[in-house]
Amino acid sequence: MKQALLWLLGLTAFNMVVYSQYNFRALVKDRETNEPLAGTTALIKGTTLGTIADMNGLVSFENLAAGTYTIEFKFLGYNSISLQYDVLPGRLDTLIVYLTPSTIEMDEVHVSTTRSTRTIEEIPTRVEFIAEEEIEEKSNMRVSDLRIMLSESTGIQMQQTSATSANASIRIQGLDGRYTQILKDGFPVYAGAASGLGLLQTPPLDLRQIEIIKGSASTLYGGGAIAGLVNLITKIPGNDRDLRFLINGSTGKGIDINSYYGERFNKVGTTIFASYNRNEAYDPANIDLTAIPKYDRYVFNPRLFLYLNQKTQLSLGLNTTFEDRMGGDIHYIQGTSDSLHSYYEKNKTQRYSTQLTIEHKFDQYNIVNAKNSVSHFQRKIFIPDYRFDGAQTSTFSEINYIHRGELSEWVTGINLISDHFSENTIDSFPNRSYNQIVAGIFVQNTWKVTTKLNLEIGLRTDYDPDFGVIVLPRISALFKWTSKLSSRIGGGFGYKTPNIFTEESERIHYRNILPITKTTNTLERSYGGNVDVNYRTLLGSQLTFQINQLLFYTYLDHLLILEQQTNGIYRFVNSPGHIDTRGTETNIKMTYQHFNLYLGYTFTNALIHNIGSITEKPLTPKHRINAVFIFEKEEKWKAGMEAYYYSHQKLSDGTLGRQYVIGGIMVEKIWEKISLYINFENIFDVRQTRYGSIYTGSPTKPEFKEIYAPLDGFLINGGIKLKL
Repeated sequence: MKQALLWLLGLTAFNMVVYSQYNFRALVKDRETNEPLAGTTALIKGTTLGTIADMNGLVSFENLAAGTYTIEFKFLGYNSISLQYDVLPGRLDTLIVYLTPSTIEMDEVHVSTTRSTRTIEEIPTRVEFIAEEEIEEKSNMRVSDLRIMLSESTGIQMQQTSATSANASIRIQGLDGRYTQILKDGFPVYAGAASGLGLLQTPPLDLRQIEIIKGSASTLYGGGAIAGLVNLITKIPGNDRDLRFLINGSTGKGIDINSYYGERFNKVGTTIFASYNRNEAYDPANIDLTAIPKYDRYVFNPRLFLYLNQKTQLSLGLNTTFEDRMGGDIHYIQGTSDSLHSYYEKNKTQRYSTQLTIEHKFDQYNIVNAKNSVSHFQRKIFIPDYRFDGAQTSTFSEINYIHRGELSEWVTGINLISDHFSENTIDSFPNRSYNQIVAGIFVQNTWKVTTKLNLEIGLRTDYDPDFGVIVLPRISALFKWTSKLSSRIGGGFGYKTPNIFTEESERIHYRNILPITKTTNTLERSYGGNVDVNYRTLLGSQLTFQINQLLFYTYLDHLLILEQQTNGIYRFVNSPGHIDTRGTETNIKMTYQHFNLYLGYTFTNALIHNIGSITEKPLTPKHRINAVFIFEKEEKWKAGMEAYYYSHQKLSDGTLGRQYVIGGIMVEKIWEKISLYINFENIFDVRQTRYGSIYTGSPTKPEFKEIYAPLDGFLINGGIKLKL
């Protein structure tokens, strides 16, 4: 009897424990649209309990003991909220939680290129960005420059213009590099004579974000942004010291030593980036020509920040680069040249540029900015029997004013851009020196028309003394159909002033090219647009899925082309025809716990229309597929695999280049202050030299073919990162 009573008491206690555990349910919605917010994170403070809202925005916790809980709800782009909830016996209601879209800029989604103070989710202009974490991952593959980092994005291609010196320019959506504007912190620094080397001379360690606009972006930045623009955003100092070192070595005979320091001391802050990059001549094909040239490069970029008061801030930066680069015959570079092995390409460059920015906030609604930069780039090119020697000095000055309202934001400004190129000639060939100056005024309005529609309208007017007045309208719209589905549509006009610095002239080292004249040459003009659809959702309880589909089109008139005249002389002429590029970009991202999968597809149809003929634009793959798989365990491990497919490319002589696939593997082990990584690049050893010779003629006077595939082949690089 006593034993039975004990069993009964135990069973009763067990039942009391079981039935004293309860469930919590909440439905999370957008306060403005009433749409459910799938993927919202819910955390019970003071515990390790957390969950994610399902496709219907439903959050649930099971087996909670009775009591009072504080539950925090978070969703990207929305203000987080914490609520207290009493879990009581018999309470079965579903709590309705409303989140409000954030009006505070978040570092991970703030975009400076559009000059807007709104978050990226609210900007009608389509902006792609590479965040700091992704920059760190991709920099493991190439720590000395930005070529790989940018070329892995859909719609972007790095086109090599020298077979032996590895000079390259960026192409967006099939258009040549001169139609893309490269900025650093909003300042144009890599145009003209520097265009073939700018991205090669920019290590990424001091970058916190890269912003990319595809299509005409001339409203705010003037001529040159026909295909788009790339803005390299550097790090700013924080209250905590940020001291980093990166040492890297490569089987391609390269070594890189990069360092970065940033810290703020009350009203003064500073960042300092310094690097040394070196490579020995490398010839994996054993053809006596460099696939990677010999070079020595020093970069030193200090920056000073003065926080004068709560409303006024000043920053002053200096960028310097010094590089000696030599490609060509391996025997000549190694000092064992003879009558057969005597070809070389030497590039000697120096860059100095200053950036001054002053920002004053009258209040939270009104901001004025003043900016100025002076850039001096000196370049000397030496090949047998020829020398190119010139210096380019350019300036950029701007004052802009931002007025921010609850529903509308205005950006207005004026700027002045000058470009002076001075050539030192050593013979009787006509000198190519020039002076260009452009004054511009612009206005842009971003208007929240409704909760589902944001509209952006811009207008720019430039005046060029040689080519007159240029008017550039632009319009973009953002449609937020639901919390999961949105789309953008936009378009505008652009132009490009003519100069001798193009991919075609870079290939022949500017030799025997007549100067540009305003009597025979005119502006290249364009119009175009794009439309995209973006959808994101939660599949199951933890798998996030996002897809973006883009359609693009650009029409470019008065195309500047290089024509060969008699006696080997070249002249730039404006074609009576035009070029148009059209295509699609598809980007898919899937995330599950520690795993990320990125898939991309680019279709580009670039056509040159001449009188009576239509031809494909050379060196433009119609199809490209990219796939990247990443495993990341926070602060412990990173590992990734990638593969890129390039379809056949039409060459200028009418032949087709080979299709190919490039693959790579990267692994990184992370500790608190140190990490080690190793990267296997181009594991299939794809090289154009496997498909045939890359030049015609003799080794002493080679005439190089167009480069459409890698030349450096399979490489292994690895290194150490220190955070002190």
